Amino acid sequence: MYIDTHAHLMFDKFKADLAEVISRAKEAGVEKIINIGCDLKSCEQAVKMLQDDEMFYATVGLHPYDSLDASEELMEKWEELIKDNKRIVAVGECGLDYVKAKVSKEDQEKAFRMHLELAEKVHLPVVIHNREADDDCMEILDDYRVHAVFHCYGGSAEFARKAWYKGYYTSFTGIITYPNAKELLEVIDEMPMDKFMIESDCPFLAPQSHRGERNEPSFIVEIAEKIAEVKNLNLHEIERISSENAMEFFTRLSK
Repeated sequence: MYIDTHAHLMFDKFKADLAEVISRAKEAGVEKIINIGCDLKSCEQAVKMLQDDEMFYATVGLHPYDSLDASEELMEKWEELIKDNKRIVAVGECGLDYVKAKVSKEDQEKAFRMHLELAEKVHLPVVIHNREADDDCMEILDDYRVHAVFHCYGGSAEFARKAWYKGYYTSFTGIITYPNAKELLEVIDEMPMDKFMIESDCPFLAPQSHRGERNEPSFIVEIAEKIAEVKNLNLHEIERISSENAMEFFTRLSK
């Protein structure tokens, strides 16, 4: 089976044909989809969608763009929600974005630390959004004892090595299939086989054969194919290993 470890099926772009999208995902071998919360509305929707299909799982978190919505009260609310619903499998996405976020670095850090404290309390992993904030992101993480994945990894091999050394995971999207992905393919060539996952990040970042289209979970097969090509492995091995890694990281997936 495939596990799409980072999707946003609650977004409006899927409103008209969600049933068809889910059907295509299942036909492609996708058996589990984690809908990632990134703002207050999407968190609420991701949790609500758990009632719609047993293949769905959810996370709660605030993207750096929405850091100003973080509060102790919200974290307490999410702590209770996580305790009550075992299909909420992680905290995030959360982190730092020094490229597009209009929120100050100080406010982003404050929100990021709130999420990490929550993750420690509820013993769940963290899904990290990191954009050109490598040093600060790692320095903050060093203050906590959490399992973390750097979602939509697009950084250097040097930073990836640091992440793997600390036990963190890197997760890859359709970006690795693009013609200009040479540096990322070098990261994949070097990565340990027990420290990676695959994700659609739909509706964004469709792989090369669907570039420019709305992305969806069924397309993650193309990501797995590219990793298999780089690693010189059978596609089914990448399917198996990536799923085992996801089950190991998101421990609630196996309960």
